[in-house]
Amino acid sequence: MIYPYRANAINGLYVEDANVRATLREQAQSLPALLLNSSAAANVVMLGSGYFTPLSGFMDKGDALSVAQNLHTRSGMFWPIPILNLTSGEHTIRAGSSIALCDPNVDGAPVLAIQNVESVEHLTDDEIEKILINVYRTAESQHPGVASFTALGRQLVAGPIRVLSYSYFETEFSDIFHTASEIRNQIQVNGWATVVAFQTRNPMHRGHEELCKMAKNSLAIDGILIHMLLGKLKSGDIPAKVRVAAIREMVDKYFPKNSVMISGYGFDMLYAGPREAVLHAIVRQNAGCSHLIIGRDHAGVGQYYGPFDAQTIFDEEVPEGVLSIQIFRADHTAYSKKLERVVMMRDAPDHRSEDFVLLSGTRAREMLEAGEPPPTEFMRPEVASILMDYYRKRELPR
Repeated sequence: MIYPYRANAINGLYVEDANVRATLREQAQSLPALLLNSSAAANVVMLGSGYFTPLSGFMDKGDALSVAQNLHTRSGMFWPIPILNLTSGEHTIRAGSSIALCDPNVDGAPVLAIQNVESVEHLTDDEIEKILINVYRTAESQHPGVASFTALGRQLVAGPIRVLSYSYFETEFSDIFHTASEIRNQIQVNGWATVVAFQTRNPMHRGHEELCKMAKNSLAIDGILIHMLLGKLKSGDIPAKVRVAAIREMVDKYFPKNSVMISGYGFDMLYAGPREAVLHAIVRQNAGCSHLIIGRDHAGVGQYYGPFDAQTIFDEEVPEGVLSIQIFRADHTAYSKKLERVVMMRDAPDHRSEDFVLLSGTRAREMLEAGEPPPTEFMRPEVASILMDYYRKRELPR
């Protein structure tokens, strides 16, 4: 199996020993408490889950700026996006102390982790803008990632952490939330030597389904990991539990048995396009995947990135040999009326737009909200039924 990123073993920061966790929780009651924002809490879950191997905690200002501008920490480690604990307001947190990091997403704000504070630094307006321009390629407040980042605060609390909980993910998604080590273990149980990962934050339509099959078949891959984001999305996006149900139905009906693993991870969408695609590659390498599908406008939003920027960054900004995982470069997929199957549009140069069954995400959603199933060439009827049922129940009076 592929090695984790820059490590021989997963560096999950979750405290596995239940007795030690209980002791630490008790100790945390006497520590200064910091209520995290959703972004920092998601980072804690990812660090605890081992997906951010080999990191040991939150970056300081020097590393944050170095990663944003140069894609490397000051020590020279390649990393695409700063992993930060940013907070707002006045705090009495001091370097050299330990603090309890409290969960904003669970009632009662229980302790999520304990952080050993190495530094507390202030980010200036100029430094914030440098991070935004380099990571998101824009500082426009209309960009959802920019809007989220600028609302986090200016005080940067750096240092290693010990994670005591996976937040609501381990209870609300107990059957699908997995750590990097758990996925690796299941890959071994399945006897897969090679695995291609598909990142998704939406229900999967026919094009997504066939893209996974194309990648598996063309690369002669043993298995597919459908890795679903379970954290914070944009307003109006389909809830994770509905997406899980739709994807499971599709896999059960239309994939060979024992060829797919469905899993979820606790992170928020950043909408950082190319930079986020590289982070996704590191996350999937840590999960034991040999390949990752990077499609058109991967992790993008609006018109902020070119359609294939998330692919070309691996040629232009990722140093050769740094990552062991390989990228499967995909184009937009659609059902060909001529060939009577789903194809990548670049593989059908003789086709005109009318030769494809094309449906925008907006139009598909309008149809589903109206109780009208999209064409079967676009979406499996079983998937459409689950989504229409969700929209119908959403509109019922409470």
